[in-house]
Amino acid sequence: MIDGVKIKKLEVHSDDRGLVMEFMRDDDEIFEKFGQVYMTLVKYGIAKAWHYHKLQDDHFVCVEGKALVALYDMREDSPTYKESQDFVLSAPEIEGDHLLIKIPKGVLHGFTAYECDQAKIVNTPTQHFNYKEPDELRYKWDDPDIEYKWPKYVKKGG
Repeated sequence: MIDGVKIKKLEVHSDDRGLVMEFMRDDDEIFEKFGQVYMTLVKYGIAKAWHYHKLQDDHFVCVEGKALVALYDMREDSPTYKESQDFVLSAPEIEGDHLLIKIPKGVLHGFTAYECDQAKIVNTPTQHFNYKEPDELRYKWDDPDIEYKWPKYVKKGG
């Protein structure tokens, strides 16, 4: 496990009316503070990658489809420096892993739809987005210095 990454297994409660899946509570061990909540969509064959933050942690949950979330540790002072890690997150109505992933500041991350046309991820970062001074540092999705290989079906990114 990449140093600082935390996983919370999410429970899906369903009956004949539908379902509910709780993401995070203010009394969870994984909770630090609230910045904002937003949803992002990625289509099959595209990687939304790579970026990292200096100030915020991210908390990813898949709410539609399946998402392959890739992490790469470029923190030189980390015991897991240059290690990568994958997670496949599933929406609550799909069989698979229903997880919240806490991505610590400084860890590169990206994602793509996995075995579906598109995937939606809800993120609850610890900082709100600052439009004047964004806390987002980017690398190309296929940067040769990042020792990670996206699946062959991923043909472009950004």
